[in-house]
Amino acid sequence: MDKVSFVIPCFRSEQTIGHVIEEIRQTMQADLPAYSFEIILVNDGSPDNVMGVIREYSEKYDNITGICLARNFGQHAALMAGFRHVTGDIVICLDDDGQTPPSEAGKFVREIEAGRDVVYARYANKQHSAFRNFGSHVNELMTRFMLGKPKELYISSYFAARRFVIDDVVRYENCYPYVIGLVLRTTKNIGNVDVNHRQRELGRSGYTMKALLGLWFNGFTAFSIQPLRFATLVGVFCAASGFLYGIYTIIRKLLVPDVPMGFSSLMSVLVFIGGMIMLMLGLIGEYVGRIYISLNNSPQYVIREIVGQKEDDNEH
Repeated sequence: MDKVSFVIPCFRSEQTIGHVIEEIRQTMQADLPAYSFEIILVNDGSPDNVMGVIREYSEKYDNITGICLARNFGQHAALMAGFRHVTGDIVICLDDDGQTPPSEAGKFVREIEAGRDVVYARYANKQHSAFRNFGSHVNELMTRFMLGKPKELYISSYFAARRFVIDDVVRYENCYPYVIGLVLRTTKNIGNVDVNHRQRELGRSGYTMKALLGLWFNGFTAFSIQPLRFATLVGVFCAASGFLYGIYTIIRKLLVPDVPMGFSSLMSVLVFIGGMIMLMLGLIGEYVGRIYISLNNSPQYVIREIVGQKEDDNEH
């Protein structure tokens, strides 16, 4: 192994991405001098001038490639775009805001050298907002329940993987990529390294509630049928409860004829069952809709421009 590829999705990071690039260069020269390296920067439809900064650095250094997507496709689609342009033996993914310190990249490389296929950063104290930490906690529970992630394994956006893992990940060509699910289905030889999580210096997280909900839905509908199995169990529970309640009502009426039949209880049961039916139909509709969109060959991303290397193709 003699080359490291850094893949960085960029969104609203005009003021920070330059510092991340320079820190990567300093780290590789000081901590990993035996490795050559490249940096793949993916502009995920950012509304600021981050593409201008990427273009400037790609002209300044010959080992930097900039990929400009035609619109915002999301972090995981941006990662897939970067993965298809890497040439290194080890691929390291990190954030564009400096919160995931490039200075600790050596920890990932040494863990990969020790035999791991994939290594994720583990943070003792995350410096995200309460909202973002809540989203991370929900995502943790989802990946454990839906995707079979081991309880002791910590998942984060800062990770490193061997090239064969990335080569398998990019075989996925449907329009809803979820990198964590793709990694977990490729290998179980995954570990953690302890990394310091920095305070955000500028701006705010690009993850809104809408983006987090989209990520969760993508995770458990693209790589798991557990929600459908859960819907079946809920249906069985509701049917059994309704049957038992019906028997209880009949017995009660036989034993105490004067007891009035409860209209309010009947309506509450109907509303509950009706709500559950609508919920499950919506869940099934989500699966069917994704199948329909995938059959229409919707792209994971569309590349508008590549700087720093020859453009091979512009759509996946």
